[in-house]
Amino acid sequence: MNKKLLETVKQLSDIEDFKDVCHQQNEFTSMPSIDVLGEIVTLTRSILFPGYYGNAAVNSKSMLYHIGVNVDKLLVLLSTQIKAGLVFEKNTQDLPCNDFDTCSREIARKFIMQLPIIRQKLHTDVVAAFNGDPAAKSFGEVIFCYPGLRAITNYRIAHALLKLEVPLIPRIISEIAHSETGIDIHPGATIGEYFTIDHGTGVVIGETAILGNNVKMYQGVTLGAKSFELDVNGNPIKGIQRHPRIGNNVIIYSNSTILGTIMVGDGAIIGGNIWVDKDVAPGSKIVQRY
Repeated sequence: MNKKLLETVKQLSDIEDFKDVCHQQNEFTSMPSIDVLGEIVTLTRSILFPGYYGNAAVNSKSMLYHIGVNVDKLLVLLSTQIKAGLVFEKNTQDLPCNDFDTCSREIARKFIMQLPIIRQKLHTDVVAAFNGDPAAKSFGEVIFCYPGLRAITNYRIAHALLKLEVPLIPRIISEIAHSETGIDIHPGATIGEYFTIDHGTGVVIGETAILGNNVKMYQGVTLGAKSFELDVNGNPIKGIQRHPRIGNNVIIYSNSTILGTIMVGDGAIIGGNIWVDKDVAPGSKIVQRY
């Protein structure tokens, strides 16, 4: 039995047979940490929504101290995780600076400088959720309780990091929200202001989806790809547009599936349980026939 186990260990250790799924990390470098990234998300939420996450004893007198301490902590934690992502991808030749430590810290600084803009967008999302839900009693309830806003917050954080060309980390942050809320928003999607997801479970928004302002969708909505263009080897071509474009002031009701590089025009309403794979004219109302 011991000999058989030894042979199994040898087979498992022969990386030539499975090198595509075996990662060889550089010595003295760490992998990205889901636990630390979860802490970073909570910390960023506490900066964006003071008093709702982390230390709740925040007021006008202590705000500057509270934000300053959290920003300093965020800079340290985020720098280490960006470095881990850069090392994981090994894109040394693409770095705009000389080393991982300097580059990761500079990227973290650039991200933190975008937090006022991110909070401004999230404020519009809070307003949209509150105005669009008669059950919402306050902005605070939306911030503290609504899974849609939690997922959108992670998306806006992850999207900003992706725009700064941070590898891997944005996708992990979006998957943290996916696990937490059941809402799957790829960080590469482009989403305008006043965005709201009601209930949210099962929502999927693909990488190249583009959403305008004041878009509202309900649970189970999919903005997906209909088909994939293939290269000469028969593999899907990456990095091209393959998801829907949604105009301004659009409502998409529960469990509707919208696929491909189609356009849903401004002011359109997509009813529940609808399959859409053709352009929808502005102002249209698409519903099931009785």
